Amino acid sequence: MTRAFSYLVHAAGGVLLLAGLLASTGCAGLQLTSIKMTQQKPSNVAVYFKVQTQGGDPVGGLSADQFRIYEDGQLVSQYESKQTILNPEVAAVHYTLLLVDMSGSVSESGNLETVVQAVGTFTERVEKQQKVAIYAFDGSADLHPIVPFTDQAGSAKAGVQQLATFKPKDPSTNLNGAVVKALDELDNALGKANQPLKFGTIVVFTDGTDRANRVPASTMQQHIREKPFDVYAIGLGAEMKEPQLQDIGKSGTAMAADKLALVKAFDDVGARVEGRTRSYYLLSYCSPSRAGKHEVRIEAVFRDAQKNESTGSLKSDFDATGFLPGCDPSTPPTFDVTRGDALAVAPPEERKKEEKKEEKKEEKKEEKKEAKPTPKPAPAPKPAPPPAASQPPPPAPPPPPPQPPPPPPTAPPAPPDFNP
Repeated sequence: MTRAFSYLVHAAGGVLLLAGLLASTGCAGLQLTSIKMTQQKPSNVAVYFKVQTQGGDPVGGLSADQFRIYEDGQLVSQYESKQTILNPEVAAVHYTLLLVDMSGSVSESGNLETVVQAVGTFTERVEKQQKVAIYAFDGSADLHPIVPFTDQAGSAKAGVQQLATFKPKDPSTNLNGAVVKALDELDNALGKANQPLKFGTIVVFTDGTDRANRVPASTMQQHIREKPFDVYAIGLGAEMKEPQLQDIGKSGTAMAADKLALVKAFDDVGARVEGRTRSYYLLSYCSPSRAGKHEVRIEAVFRDAQKNESTGSLKSDFDATGFLPGCDPSTPPTFDVTRGDALAVAPPEERKKEEKKEEKKEEKKEEKKEAKPTPKPAPAPKPAPPPAASQPPPPAPPPPPPQPPPPPPTAPPAPPDFNP
């Protein structure tokens, strides 16, 4: 396995061991990434963001008093701000789709019982934080839903045992096609969610390479790049090579040499998914500003046992025009989602590109509103007609009636005969 994820969460209480994490990664700071920010009357300001180490590892478990809020460079007292961390579910939803290889090499081997156990361990951990669906694949063109996304809590954990009796319709392995189908299925499920911010994760388990050749590997890899979801891959056995696994798991991979290591591999990836979910924060506070535009800076602060301080911050802007007293920081925010969910799920570099595109579109719209329509040039005047033709000419006289044809010429009379 390329990266150990188990240190992210405390085994006893689920609290992130941030000090050990910072020490193990050799980083001395935090990285805060803003996702969405909103303001609403009477004077509520809310920011949705994620916290990572400088190395990109998720940081969860921070409390509201571990954040400092500055407006225009001045620290806002916690007594004024009443800052609180809201349940992120009021604004965001996280879905994970677990895609399980149930081709003949898994379902007909001695590994099936261990696979079911590993899936159960993963599901029990992740389902506490988000919605989980389980789909199986074999050599068929379509996926086999074991537990689709539902609103029923604990549905995935309850349906895990259905894998134990699964019989493949096609013993081959349609790995590439299954990954493409799973990404589309996750996209469709998130599209039906009511929350404005949507995050998706795919976890793929397989013990071999694609054998069905229904979908080219290049098509699968392009789909993985284009979809703004985290994708993890878990491999079992000697047939699956690390480079092939990395072609799928753009967010992380785990290799299990045998079935004894499989449960740990699933649990490590589950800890990674759980840690990423816990690294998102919805911080809400009451602004003391009552008018004008302001810059807010949110700083995360962590002190270890030796009082060493690690910090990171983000900046955003808001307009306090019309702000009044009477703010309740626990009021759920209303996020503007007119610019699409891609802002929530895309990597920072892609998000910046999308923001620039949207800014250009807005500028063009404003230019069209401000620009007055250009009047059409008046048609060139026709040349004046000659004076005689200034009035319409009198109607032409009717043609003369046809004359009868002249009578045919008559022969002259014969001359008198003078011959005696």
